[in-house]
Amino acid sequence: MKKYYIILFLFSISTFVFCQNITGEELLNKSIEYHDPQNNWDSFNSAFTVEMESPKSAKRTTEIKINLPDEYFYSKAIKDTLTTEFTIVKENCSVVFCGKKEFSEAVAKEHGLNCKRASMYKNYYTYLYGLPMKLKDPGTVIHNEVERKLFKGKEYLVLKVTYDEQVGGDSWYFYFNPETYAMEVYQFFHDESKNDGEYILLSEEEIIEDIKIPKIRKWYYIKEDGYLGTDVINK
Repeated sequence: MKKYYIILFLFSISTFVFCQNITGEELLNKSIEYHDPQNNWDSFNSAFTVEMESPKSAKRTTEIKINLPDEYFYSKAIKDTLTTEFTIVKENCSVVFCGKKEFSEAVAKEHGLNCKRASMYKNYYTYLYGLPMKLKDPGTVIHNEVERKLFKGKEYLVLKVTYDEQVGGDSWYFYFNPETYAMEVYQFFHDESKNDGEYILLSEEEIIEDIKIPKIRKWYYIKEDGYLGTDVINK
C-alpha cells in the first residue's frame, strides 16, 4: 500500500511540474488536439445558428454559413422586424436588407449596410468560433510563459496572446482546463493599463464537423463585472 501511495504522489508531482513548465505553444497544441482532434478546421464547411440575448437590446438570431476551402461566408441576422444578409465569396461581397438589394444611402448608413461591415462579421464569427485553432494564424504572437491562475474559484492554465501591429492591437488571455485542455474562458484588453476589456465564460459544447465548439458564451465587462449578453449555438 505504501508503494501505491508513493507512486501516486510522484505522479501528481510530475503532473504539476509538467503543467508549470509547459510552454505556450505546447499548451495551444494540446487544446487544439482536444477541440479539433481530426484537424478538420482548415476544411470547415458547415452552417449553424447563433441566438444572442442582451439586457439592453432585442434578441438577435443569426444564421451563419462558413466554407473555408471556398472562401465563402454568409450571415443572416434577424432582429425585431429587420433582416440583414451579408455574403462574401472570395473578394466579392453582397448585402441584402429586408429582402432588398437596393436601398438608400441613408438606410445603408443607419444600418451599416456595406462590405466593410460584412468583412467585420466574417472575421468576428470565423475567429471566435474557430478558436483555439485560429491562434495558429499568421501574425499571432503566442507568449511562451504559461501561468496558473484562479478565476471565479477555478484553476486554469492561462495563455497570453498578442498580435503583430498590422493584425491587431488587443491583448488576449485564454484560460484552459488543466486536465483536459478545453478552452473555458477568454478575455481581451484594448489597453490593459485601463482595464478596459471584456471576459467571456464558455460552457457546454456543440460538435460541428467533429470539432468541439463552445455552445454558450456569456459576455461581461472586466470593470465591475458588468453583464453584456449571452449567445447560444443551435445547429
